[in-house]
Amino acid sequence: MPTTHTCYAAIDIGSNAVRLLIKKVKEDETVLNKRLSKVLLLRVPLRLGFDVFSLGEVSETKAVKLRRLMKAFRQLMKIYDVTNYRACATSAMRDARNGKFIIKKILKDTGISIEVIDGQEEARMIYNNHIECMADRTGNYIYVDVGGGSTEINLLVDGELQHSLSYNIGTVRMLSGAVREEVWGQMHDDLERLTEGLGEVNIIGSGGNINKLYRLAEKKDKKKLRLPVTSLQTLYDKLVPLTPEQRMDTFSLKADRADVIVPAAEIFLTIAKVVRSEYIHVPVIGLADGIIDSLYENKEGEN
Repeated sequence: MPTTHTCYAAIDIGSNAVRLLIKKVKEDETVLNKRLSKVLLLRVPLRLGFDVFSLGEVSETKAVKLRRLMKAFRQLMKIYDVTNYRACATSAMRDARNGKFIIKKILKDTGISIEVIDGQEEARMIYNNHIECMADRTGNYIYVDVGGGSTEINLLVDGELQHSLSYNIGTVRMLSGAVREEVWGQMHDDLERLTEGLGEVNIIGSGGNINKLYRLAEKKDKKKLRLPVTSLQTLYDKLVPLTPEQRMDTFSLKADRADVIVPAAEIFLTIAKVVRSEYIHVPVIGLADGIIDSLYENKEGEN
């Protein structure tokens, strides 16, 4: 008889894209981040944030698309014999006036229960996933996850989490002109205060944009998976004058990446300047990985 694998799924409903990640458990592996291997990753750029940050709610057109997508995800989870899943919505759904109504309707139509999580939990889940992958935990790091609607920041000192922060500064929110000046000021002041006297502080970057920026940058440390801030600045200076269409042609970017990549770089460069970082470490992980890790650990805790 063939060996059956336990499968977990994560649904991440972000401000720019909606993702379904399915991983299976390999029982013969002892290291956590190797025990869970990716089976499927689907990313659909629904761009809910463009509605929410300009209109205050999700339009009926996009609400219908989200329901259809959840139905499709439900079928895929059945096909892959998913035993446990968690669906989390972040910044756009937190802000949407009709968010609760949409979530209720999705539950009724598809049976999928969606939780709207706050910025702190989002930051913690992403951080927890990453700490498993860190070979060297010594030193000072600012863990930065840039999303469409918000930026989550964790301060780590020698692998220990000191502070978790969340700001309504995101790529889609910036493109919608919906980031208030005082929020930038608050982030600047918080980072300055928290890193004062710490000496060297480097950034660990998370999110689709920093992964893409890392791949596009000419100068980078491939062995240590890190991007010099000077290299990011050079790339940013090349991207800024171009239209999204020109960026698509020049850098082979998809339409839903070509516009958000510039504000993402801006957020990382702003943070790097405040905390005086030389490098941005770029492990390829995100919220969906964090969701699956927590599902797996909770299940293991029961056994």
